[in-house]
Amino acid sequence: MSRELYDSVVIGGGPAGAAAAIYAARKKLKTLVITEEFGGQSLVSSNIENWVGEISITGEELAEKLERHVRAQREVEIKIPERVTTVLEVPDCTYEVRTDRGGRYRSKTVIVASGGRRRRLQVPGEDRFEGRGVAYCSTCDAPFFQDLEVAVVGGGNTALESVIDLIPYAAKIHLLVRGDQLKGDPVIQEKIMASPKLNLLKNIEIREILGDRAVSGLGYQDQKDGAVKELPVQGVLVAIGSVPNSDFIKTLVDTNQAGEILVDHRTGQTSKWGIFAAGDVTNDPFKQNNLSAGDAVKAALSAYSYVLDIQKYSPCAESED
Repeated sequence: MSRELYDSVVIGGGPAGAAAAIYAARKKLKTLVITEEFGGQSLVSSNIENWVGEISITGEELAEKLERHVRAQREVEIKIPERVTTVLEVPDCTYEVRTDRGGRYRSKTVIVASGGRRRRLQVPGEDRFEGRGVAYCSTCDAPFFQDLEVAVVGGGNTALESVIDLIPYAAKIHLLVRGDQLKGDPVIQEKIMASPKLNLLKNIEIREILGDRAVSGLGYQDQKDGAVKELPVQGVLVAIGSVPNSDFIKTLVDTNQAGEILVDHRTGQTSKWGIFAAGDVTNDPFKQNNLSAGDAVKAALSAYSYVLDIQKYSPCAESED
């Protein structure tokens, strides 16, 4: 284990992780950032129009700007690409952060900004046809669906943006929504509804992805009449949200049934003193880049206050240098 004692270890390199690192550094906290990559889930977005200060920016451009801003901070050390596997509480009232590369880093505070990962349908055929018609990233895979019929599953912003990415390529796009209405931003809804390629199907429950060597169809149930039907498509793009990346810390902090870390939304404080969280990994109901960054700023400032007055929370911290 490294003998260095950090004031804060920030886990994640998305908007939340970057914001936390920048603000921790500006408060002169000795900060370590551990991330697999910068950009978070937005890295695969071809066009982001709601990042404040940018009329339009790609996910790659945003990731580059976040990384450049973090690297400009003198107080920040970066471990990349590295993935956190566990966080342990140690007897001297500090935390030990362990990674997949054998790293063991000790810190007074931890800011969890690890985001989420794409949610899967969990239906027969999904695993079998992943990479053979089943995809999760429209930015990455839209060109592969040139002149094909594609089903997009989901009703939020991710699904609507996936439709937009597919419009220049696919022959027809079937948007399958579990509920009776779309949940994405009205502005994006207007864009996709204007396309003659779109076929919107509501109240749909996906049952199975069909095919032989590649995807040839989708089995679903119409929730209104209970009928089980098949939709002939050559591609399925799953866009049903994300799962929080919280497995490595669930034994230390309280989470809800979805695995989201429960936080005090005023401070970012978790159920464990000295551990803070922000962004998509938390129980904030609004998964948005701007909110993630703002909440991470609060978490970093709270971590700073904690370090300044650590004796209140960690009795043995008086023995620390």
